[in-house]
Amino acid sequence: MIPSAYHLRNFYKSLGGRIVRRLIRERLTAMWPDAKHLRILGAGYAAPYLKPYMDESERTICAMFTGQGVHHWPDDGENLTCLTDEADLPFETNSIDRILLIHSLEFTGFLKPAFEELWRVLKSNGRMIVVVPNRIGLWARADWTPFGRGTPYSSGQVEDFLRENLFIPERTERALFIPPFKSQTLLRSAGLWENIGQKLCPAMGGLIFVEASKQIYAGTGKMDRAPRSLPVKNTASAPEPV
Repeated sequence: MIPSAYHLRNFYKSLGGRIVRRLIRERLTAMWPDAKHLRILGAGYAAPYLKPYMDESERTICAMFTGQGVHHWPDDGENLTCLTDEADLPFETNSIDRILLIHSLEFTGFLKPAFEELWRVLKSNGRMIVVVPNRIGLWARADWTPFGRGTPYSSGQVEDFLRENLFIPERTERALFIPPFKSQTLLRSAGLWENIGQKLCPAMGGLIFVEASKQIYAGTGKMDRAPRSLPVKNTASAPEPV
């Protein structure tokens, strides 16, 4: 069962969700420390992780997919989200510098048309990070979190699929080494667990982060589509949830 955007938002409002958000944000900002003048697209359910990039980026957009629905984001500003089919993104070809895909593949699988669209909208020098639950990690078994639902993957599975769909895996990282505790006291020790886990058992992180670049010496036919316009910043209204 695919959790709705509202269920995911409620998870990230809980103590455990806030700690998870902090740990994942730290990994993402370490991988992408500079967002100056970039166009950033968060796809799937990336809203909790885009805030650090909003001040520096040229534009930050959150695309939530039809299977999960949509809600207004950011909570304290004008809406920057859109509801879209993952295989029909409403953005121009070669218009996005960075794509963060999270809370998507474990629920929908590796949909080739969706990756064709991600390839189409990404610039030739763009980068994409795919985040999925680690098949051998503890969080893939914690069904009280969104990471314990759907299908977890190994890093090799993600890397192979990206290569098959005209992306070049550049590096693989992991995060969420703390076990999926429900105890608030234990959850507050997350920083210590992350430091120890990275050094002693790096393969056991609960999430896998695969950064990939765009392979540009071959095409998929998607480039022949008529270009589309990016949404105007801070003017879109939130669609109704599905």
